[in-house]
Amino acid sequence: MKNKSLAFQIWIVFSGILVAISLLLLILFPTTLRSFFTKEIYKTIENEQLIVTDYRGSNIDQDDLLVEIQKDRSVSHMVIPMQRSFIYDGELPIQFIKRTQELAANQSRSVARYEVNLKDQTLFYVIRKIIYDGEESYLLSYSWDSYRNALVYTLFKQLMLVMFFVFILSWIPSIWLSKYLSKPLVKLERHVQKFSEQQWYEPVEVDRNDEIGRLGHTIENMRQHLIRKDEAQQTLLQNISHDLKTPVMVIRGYAQSVNDGIYPKGDLTSTMDVIEEESEKLEKKIKDLLYLTKLDFLSTKTPAKTPFRLDQLVYEEVDRIKWAKPELEWDITLEEATVLGESEQWEKLVENLLENSLRYAVTVISISIKNTDNQIVLRFWNDGPMIDETIKDKLFEPFEKGHKGEFGIGLNIVKRIANLHNASVSAENENDGAAFYVKLPKENK
Repeated sequence: MKNKSLAFQIWIVFSGILVAISLLLLILFPTTLRSFFTKEIYKTIENEQLIVTDYRGSNIDQDDLLVEIQKDRSVSHMVIPMQRSFIYDGELPIQFIKRTQELAANQSRSVARYEVNLKDQTLFYVIRKIIYDGEESYLLSYSWDSYRNALVYTLFKQLMLVMFFVFILSWIPSIWLSKYLSKPLVKLERHVQKFSEQQWYEPVEVDRNDEIGRLGHTIENMRQHLIRKDEAQQTLLQNISHDLKTPVMVIRGYAQSVNDGIYPKGDLTSTMDVIEEESEKLEKKIKDLLYLTKLDFLSTKTPAKTPFRLDQLVYEEVDRIKWAKPELEWDITLEEATVLGESEQWEKLVENLLENSLRYAVTVISISIKNTDNQIVLRFWNDGPMIDETIKDKLFEPFEKGHKGEFGIGLNIVKRIANLHNASVSAENENDGAAFYVKLPKENK
């Protein structure tokens, strides 16, 4: 069943419901009708009795005893003495008549209903006690179930005829409904199939707001996300090739010159220092690229966060890296701050911000941690050149070209680590220098 088309499954379910309803009616309808008509027969018999006793009871002759005194299309009546014997020759068996005498004699109520099987039929009868010519008697009124069965059969046949036409005619709307519900899903399936083949430039158009419409909007959002991701990957590959090409070209050029006995920097030591410096740049860029890949992977996982002291981590990183420029002045003011997160990632975040400050600082670097009511604020400031306003908003994008025409991904790594910890990063021009902020909400600690 589940391997069939959705339209076929919907049609089968719809038809199955109709068949189940029809079968249920086949079982319940006759029983319900018989119960209903049985009650109606008894009411008819009693009503006919009232007519007989009210309007004809005083006009019944003595010869009317034990014979039919009135009969409509379904009810017959007889007045029978309760005690004395009698001679009877009618449609009802004499044994049954005598049995009704016993029932009437023992009947505590004036009117009672009874039912008996006679001649392979069901006989419904009512015994009403009366006084006739000063003698205790009873009015026996009865009706055969042939009348009830005829009504039940007629109505049941009409119902089955109606159900047959409903069942036949329902196939048309059920087929239309199945195709109506499955058509947009088939359309969405084609779009997703194209996505799997990287053909995602055709928009997913939906003109409905139900569950299928919401699915279509979700797929459209996914399509746009895939386009942005594809464009970002293309840009990343182009920038990687450009960013790695320069140090590789310098290393190869200088190595070839040394091999030819030529020293571009005047002597072997200076020339090899350039090669070593470019090698370090190349190594760092490769490590950053690998770390970006790692962050992309971690973004799909639930991180195992542990508490650690951010202020101690900053102190350790500053102590490890400040030797690179011993001439700089360091202004460090760190309030105690315990955060919940990946300490290894925060080390990378602090390291990249420190390296950025070292690259541009002239005389001083200032680092601070402050606790406010709702967040922890980590600030790095240096007295280097101010950030160009045209690139400030894009500074944390990968391979964004900054001051001195350099491409880098260090600040993008900072942003991604901050995002993994529900923190925010920003850059500002302050006090004739550049400041970088990392703000971590305390409720997300």
